[in-house]
Amino acid sequence: MCVMRHSNLPILQRCGVLFSIIIVLLTATACTGPVSKDGPIFFPNLPNPPRIQHLRSLSSLKDLGGGGGLAEFVLGKTADEALVNKPYGVAMHKGKLYVVDTRGPGYVVLDLQKKTRTLIRGGSGGRMKKPINITIDKNGSKYITDTGRGQVLKFNVDDKFVRAYGVEGQFKPGDVAIVGNKLYISDLKNHMIQVLDKKNGKLLFKMATPDQKEGVVQFPTNLAVYGKHLFISDTGNFKITKYTLDGKYVHSLGEVGSGLGKFARPKGIAVDKQGHMYVVDSAFENVQIFNKKGKLMLFFGGAGDNPDSINLPTDIYLDYDNVKYFQDYVEPGFKLEYIIIVASQFGVNKINIFGYGKMAGMDYSAQK
Repeated sequence: MCVMRHSNLPILQRCGVLFSIIIVLLTATACTGPVSKDGPIFFPNLPNPPRIQHLRSLSSLKDLGGGGGLAEFVLGKTADEALVNKPYGVAMHKGKLYVVDTRGPGYVVLDLQKKTRTLIRGGSGGRMKKPINITIDKNGSKYITDTGRGQVLKFNVDDKFVRAYGVEGQFKPGDVAIVGNKLYISDLKNHMIQVLDKKNGKLLFKMATPDQKEGVVQFPTNLAVYGKHLFISDTGNFKITKYTLDGKYVHSLGEVGSGLGKFARPKGIAVDKQGHMYVVDSAFENVQIFNKKGKLMLFFGGAGDNPDSINLPTDIYLDYDNVKYFQDYVEPGFKLEYIIIVASQFGVNKINIFGYGKMAGMDYSAQK
């Protein structure tokens, strides 16, 4: 009930004025960047020249809209509703953040401009059972790996189901990499990479197969493409394995261990425009960054309840085209080059947004 004393305005008009004020305040709050009591979180820490800043986390509707207490007043408990239950794969396309929810089951579309959330389950033919990863083509088509169905599901730019790839028993898909008219699919069941024709789904060839003398992979999960090479997160062998796109083994990086540059459970993998490789380790719960020569440059993350904590992380995505949606969260003087998105299955932070860049006036020559 709306009550305003000592006013000559009609009751409905008074309520309308109050509601308008609330909406204006909500909008203003939603456009305001976060205020941190402890200051910005950088990697490496100041006074070292920082490369990565933690920008924000997305876990609830409140995080998406930024409404705070007023949002709870208007929306009720829905403001604290989870954006995603158990995320795995992440990707971005034209102002929308896509997160695969293995418990949805489906993928969630977070519109950063409209501040809305939509769960795509797939309808009848595209109904998802246990979706894991997502890859978005240049035209906005989404390719979802579904380990429950044992297929790769294609959805168009409007999130309508188009078709499925893979016949019964062909593979257990972990991830998809798109190169031209080819789909590179990591096969968790048969421990290899299967390459399909994107148009008709026909199997073109297999690579990293168990019968090879070198470059054999065990439980290949995530994939990344850089130049003419495919990078495979070889989870079972605790390494990253590199192949040419036509199926020739090049070399591997890493080994099992708890030290820097080693892996326990490598999952998500991404490569930036300079050839720096990001590797998510779901056991160490961090992200390690390597240069083109395989030298460890930096690592960040870690388990816990801190704003930048990642707990059982799965996937990572680098984005150059949607930086403007996070610019309000960047520390003054830090020039943002691209966005780093990390998904975590557990903990307080489901989706963590980091930014890669440089701080003005600082010397970065020692970091080469």
